[in-house]
Amino acid sequence: MDMAKTYNPSEFEKEIYQEWNDNGHFKAKVDAEKLPFTIVIPPPNITGQLHMGHALDETLQDILIRFKRMQGYSALWLPGTDHASIATEVKIVEQMQKEGLTKKDIGREGFLERAWAWKEKYGGRIIEQLKLLGSSCDWSRLAFTMDERCSKAVKEVFVNLYEKGLIYKGDRIINWCPDCKTALSDAEVDYVEEDSHLWYIKYPVKDSDKFITVATSRPETMFGDTAVAVNPKDKRYADMQGKSLILPLVNKEIPIVFDDYVELEFGTGAVKITPAHDPNDFEVGLRHNLPVVRVLNDDGTMNEFSGEFNGMDSLECREKVVEKLKELGYLEKIEPLHHNVGHCYRCKKTVEPIVSKQWFVKMEPLAKPAIEVVKSKKVKFTPDRFSKTYFNWMENI
Repeated sequence: MDMAKTYNPSEFEKEIYQEWNDNGHFKAKVDAEKLPFTIVIPPPNITGQLHMGHALDETLQDILIRFKRMQGYSALWLPGTDHASIATEVKIVEQMQKEGLTKKDIGREGFLERAWAWKEKYGGRIIEQLKLLGSSCDWSRLAFTMDERCSKAVKEVFVNLYEKGLIYKGDRIINWCPDCKTALSDAEVDYVEEDSHLWYIKYPVKDSDKFITVATSRPETMFGDTAVAVNPKDKRYADMQGKSLILPLVNKEIPIVFDDYVELEFGTGAVKITPAHDPNDFEVGLRHNLPVVRVLNDDGTMNEFSGEFNGMDSLECREKVVEKLKELGYLEKIEPLHHNVGHCYRCKKTVEPIVSKQWFVKMEPLAKPAIEVVKSKKVKFTPDRFSKTYFNWMENI
């Protein structure tokens, strides 16, 4: 028989892989005489199919696990896929739009049926792709992040960390997408340059004919102002110690606070403090024990604290507030502003900084042993210069 001029992998690889799998070469067995070595696969999202980045990552893991097997370890490479719920939801909604359907049309149960069907189709495709790569995973242990056993494990670890005081609940500023109605990590926010304005608003000093002017790019959040801050070294405001301002449109008394956060040279040197809608303002609020007044609903509309603007979309409210300020003589001037605005990486809608109760992991006691193993050289970085980056990260976490 003539030998082919070139090797054709598709003629042989499936058969060889199937033989490996059938003979249990990838199965990890409990063996008292062998040391265990485990890799949990970073589970690929079921939002589509694998790409070149996955191929590289799986290859590196496969090299490690095969090497450890040959060294005599009881080596387990645990495979699985991730539900990536919001990203998957976006994909399913896009698919439904092509059919002229919305989530309301099919209801919750109908949507869940589609979600599970999506998981079977694309989760199954990903598993087959991993096998075609030759990945030596223990397929008898295949997991999905929404499997009951995984959910139970998450709950058990969560409760365990909570009882140890390593998990706690607190108010913090988060990135909130009013469209997806979910919190976003900083990595999930895309910043886009946009043209807007700076509105200079006059805040009257109580029992005086004086006022302090503040510049803001978000006048609609002024209903959540609980102070105006100035720098303690700013001579322009030296006579304002202990005095209060009247919040325009709300007629509420708010204090003037002195804080180094305010830059002397920037703008008017006075900053409106809205702890519920700005991360820096939130920190100022903590230092001065200021109340936190949230003025936006989860869907991006104004709430009852915004008075006559209650229920309006935030951008519509912005226009109406500016009109009202101008009408009442509180608007000093408007300047053009070109700045970066955060957008949700999924739906592309504008992200709102909003105060919310969130769960947090207390990092310092967890980072301490992680720092020690590198300092004691139990764990080494190659090249060594990356240890400096590691320490900088872990010591400031």
